[in-house]
Amino acid sequence: MRVCVCTIARHPEDARVLHRQIRALLDAGHEVTYIAPFRACNVTPWREITPVDVPQATGRRRLHAVRTAHRALAEHAAYADVVLLHDPELLISLPRSVRRRTVVWDVHEDTTVALTERGRLLRPVRPLLRPFVRRLEARTERRHRLLLAEDAHRTRFARAHPVVPNTAYVAAEPPAPPGPGRAVYVGRLSPGRGAHDMIELARLLAAAGVMVELIGPADPQVRPALRDAQREGILRWYGFVPNDRALRIAEGATAGLALLHDEPAEDRPVPAKVMEYMAHGVPVVTTPHPATVAVVKPAGSGIVVPFGDPRAAADAVLELSKDASLRTEMGKRAYETARARFHWAVHAEEFVSQLEAWAGRPSAAGLPCASLESG
Repeated sequence: MRVCVCTIARHPEDARVLHRQIRALLDAGHEVTYIAPFRACNVTPWREITPVDVPQATGRRRLHAVRTAHRALAEHAAYADVVLLHDPELLISLPRSVRRRTVVWDVHEDTTVALTERGRLLRPVRPLLRPFVRRLEARTERRHRLLLAEDAHRTRFARAHPVVPNTAYVAAEPPAPPGPGRAVYVGRLSPGRGAHDMIELARLLAAAGVMVELIGPADPQVRPALRDAQREGILRWYGFVPNDRALRIAEGATAGLALLHDEPAEDRPVPAKVMEYMAHGVPVVTTPHPATVAVVKPAGSGIVVPFGDPRAAADAVLELSKDASLRTEMGKRAYETARARFHWAVHAEEFVSQLEAWAGRPSAAGLPCASLESG
């Protein structure tokens, strides 16, 4: 099977796109053409793929990137059995030659929330966004196939669609126990994801000798504060790091931070970072985001702190840093829960089999695709 994968808004080394989905396709013996902003992100493509470089869609300057990506898709889709798109912008005015192929939209998140959070639109335009997005989603559902990253996305669509969860690789062997003196965060840094809270948390923990390490790209509105905090020496900010290397940095940390704000959203799933922390045996310090609490509390794999309360988060990290038995037990429970519930290898087979079914190809994994087939 030949698969053409395209993203212009996400980093070419995005965990779900590259490290999970493309890796699964390659491991199953399929050919992958990957259209992504390699040069803009200073990324060297994997040798196993056929790379096509396009501009990155950033902020409000997105039209050129969309047009360039559409031209690339028109050229390469002719050779593809499946075209897998990761950005809603790409669905607008798709070239006719692309629409004739089996087009799959991988739904990562609530489109309206994502467009608003990332500063893609001027504020006066935002009230008009939701009805436009809903029309775009309805039209895409009629014309193309959909994969959903979370069950919570189902409510946005009229029909049922297969869910391929955004989980994590979980090693067969348990990781080393978490150590003291280090709290980590993996993911995009934005106000809504608690960036400013983590800067204040770092300031509180620095006095106690605990370092905060932030691993991920930052939205423009929080970059100056992060640079200032790094110059003060109260935290380490790595910027974007490929997912596999980011998680190697996170291994052995005292706690993994997930300090989401209490903001309205239609479908806030368990953040992938929470599953990744747990997969690496790192206790979680999280705000009371419902989906996360529903995982962390029953598993006994972390501590829940109030929204917008860096002091409470700092106290939780200090408790774990000082109590080796507590953090070791929480880390053990985190790993065991992740291995039982969030191991990507199972979902990788389902993902590949579903694309094979839509392409009319036999399933290499030998899985029954009828139960996943819909839409």
